[in-house]
Parts: sequence; C-alpha cells; structure tokens
Amino acid sequence: MTAVSELLCVIRGGGDLATGVAWRLTRAGAAVVVAELAQPLTVRRTVALSTAVPDRTVDIEGMVGCLAADPDEAVEIARSGDVGVIVSPGLPRIGADVVVDARLAKRNIDTTVDDAALVVALGPGFTAGIDCHAVIETMRGHHLGRVLWDGAAAPDTGAPGVVGGQGVERVLRAPCAGSVRWDRDIGDLVAAGELLGAVDREEIRAPFAGVVRGAIARGTEVRAGLKIGDVDPREDAEACWEISDKALAVGGGVVEAVLSWSSRSH
Repeated sequence: MTAVSELLCVIRGGGDLATGVAWRLTRAGAAVVVAELAQPLTVRRTVALSTAVPDRTVDIEGMVGCLAADPDEAVEIARSGDVGVIVSPGLPRIGADVVVDARLAKRNIDTTVDDAALVVALGPGFTAGIDCHAVIETMRGHHLGRVLWDGAAAPDTGAPGVVGGQGVERVLRAPCAGSVRWDRDIGDLVAAGELLGAVDREEIRAPFAGVVRGAIARGTEVRAGLKIGDVDPREDAEACWEISDKALAVGGGVVEAVLSWSSRSH
C-alpha cells in the first residue's frame, strides 16, 4: 500500500467544495495542486482556493494556497505542504497519481478515466467505470459524501438544498448579462429587501434577512442567470470563513476513495 503522503493529487476547480476536498487530502498527508480558470467564478470566495488566483495567496483555516507560475512550481509548493494553485483550464500534465474533477459543471467537460491511476468526479454528469473510477455524491441528504464505484450520482435537480428553511431563494442569480457591482460584502448581515448590488443597472436585493455568505468577485462579467451570490438565513457571520459541512463530507468521500484504491492497487 502506497502511503497517502507519497501521492500527488490534482483537483480541477478551486471552489468551496473543491477546497473541502483539498482540506481533507492535505490533512491526510497528500500533496495537492489545484487547477483553476484565469477568472474564477467562485461565489464562496472566503473559503475557496480559487481566491489565490487574483490574490496570489489565500489562507483557509490554516491551509495556505499559493499561486504558481508554472506546473513545476505548483508541484514544489504542494510537496512543501501548502496547496499549489495554477491557472490551467486543461488538466496540467504533472504526473498526478489522483485527479479529482471538482468543477461541478453537472456534465463531463473533458475528464477521462485515463487521466490518472485514480480519477474521481464530484456530483452528477459522470458515470463511475466509464468517465472516471469513482463518483462522490454531492446532493444534501442521506447519501451526501458517499463513494460510488459503479453508476452515477443523483441527477441535478436545479435547486439547492434547504438551509435554515430556505432553498432556491437563498441563491442570487444575475438578472441580466453584464458586470457585477456589490454594495455589501461577504459576512455582512442584511435585511429582507436590502440592496446588495447590481448587474449593470439591474438591482440585486436580499430575498430575506440573513448574512451574505457568498458573492462573486466585483467586476466579473457574467451571463444572465449565473449564480453570483448566496444569502444564509442562519445569520452566522463567522461561518462565512469556515469550510462547510457539505464540503467536508464530500472531501471525506474523496479521501475514502483514495485510501480504498491505494489499498487495493498497491
């Protein structure tokens, strides 16, 4: 059995669920590289490794992500104990033992089962044994975080899980195409109907009283209907800087998949 500390893992996507995966993997001892877009579309930026792209570094509960100039530097950062973050829309060819598709596109963009010795995908859009070796369930509920070695995760419902009694209402979507402007920040407590910002001249208002848990970066050019923010009715501002229970559950599923594969194949 190969020790987890000897494994190099690439996570495609640096959003909040991907960050939960990175957290679990690094705590288990693996070296982790995150591949992100040049202009991330992350909403929960305070708990996302993608934030290292514009900011160069990000510290999430003690896990540090550092932007790398090239794949070699990303691996060097990962081997040192931090997370190497690299701008790479495609899969960086760095000899990864494990590849995790955590882009949550709800479809398979370009991942193949041959991308690494172990390929894991998060959520719907993938079939274990065809697109990848294992799929991790991402839908809230009894099966969240389970590892599927055969078949697919639950299909996308198009609606987020209920949190604090609120479901689809807590997601802020762009009312039109254009540039995003925010008047409030992540962590701010807001009242129902309060002005949060705008896309071009179309206002965005709080659907209910709560805390702004997520907001896409100011100035991002978005398409109509894109998720650009998130209001949490539980009004716990400190949670905006903590990896979520869902992200940790999904990350735990990835670690289980890695350990199970490692024990069987080595």
